[in-house]
Amino acid sequence: MTRIVSGRWGGRRLRTPKGDGTRPTSDRVREAMFSSLESMLGGFEDVRVLDLFAGSGALALEALSRGALGADLVESDRRAAAVVAANIRELSADARLHRTTAQRFVAGEETNEYDLVFLDPPYATTTDEIHELLRTLRRQDCLTHGLAVVERSSRTPFTWPDGFEAVRDKAYGETHLWYGR
Repeated sequence: MTRIVSGRWGGRRLRTPKGDGTRPTSDRVREAMFSSLESMLGGFEDVRVLDLFAGSGALALEALSRGALGADLVESDRRAAAVVAANIRELSADARLHRTTAQRFVAGEETNEYDLVFLDPPYATTTDEIHELLRTLRRQDCLTHGLAVVERSSRTPFTWPDGFEAVRDKAYGETHLWYGR
């Protein structure tokens, strides 16, 4: 069971996609992540969020629950996108779902400038692919002053591409979070 940890929707359960194509971030890891983010961002008020591999939408919806201004959620898998749409609808969240790949979205014209970007791709996604997404976000002026959070397996090394500053990283069992600007 995945639930919103805190904020106006704290305790509300979220639907999650069936099958093994997604792995929702655990409540424990999300709680630690958002505690760190609150400290780094000074809160979530007026924060614009981009969730590039939305899965269930839990990361962006958690940010919205805590006061974020709005969110764009990107999900290419048809079943997962239907789950994200249902979660957005059930919470009446100020969020837009984009049914496309992360690569197409960041290279497209619908992007905005974001204060917080989540990249929680399938573990099979290579570091080079994540680097290219981050570089495209920077080229498109989507992440000029914002913070990015990359979630990967603890067994998969990650480094930030040139032009990004590592802010912090932390492992939680099999999950590792990297924060960068």
